[in-house]
Amino acid sequence: QVQLVESGGGLVQPGGSLRLSCAASGFTLSSSQMYWVRQAPGQGLEWVSSIDPGAGKTYYPEPVKGRFTVSRDDANNILYMQLNDLKSEDTAVYYCAKGAPGGTRGQGTQVTVSS
Repeated sequence: QVQLVESGGGLVQPGGSLRLSCAASGFTLSSSQMYWVRQAPGQGLEWVSSIDPGAGKTYYPEPVKGRFTVSRDDANNILYMQLNDLKSEDTAVYYCAKGAPGGTRGQGTQVTVSS
């Protein structure tokens, strides 16, 4: 059974950093296309990063490029995303998703950027 559990969110000031984690079970992360997506209040899902299976090439949309970094711990089956230089517009619930941006997700982790 596929299960994803996100953690690491919190309240941070503008310019701050967080590292999000996504613990996966029931499948092998390194064999799957994985995504991070976010949903701000009243908004739809927004893709913020993805990582290829195998070699792990990464992809980012322009709003987060250079600030967010997705990575994978294959030994422990955990997906990470480092969030740097956070802005108020990054406030959202963040989810990891398997296979597609709208694929199986966990419960999410709240990131709030505010002074």
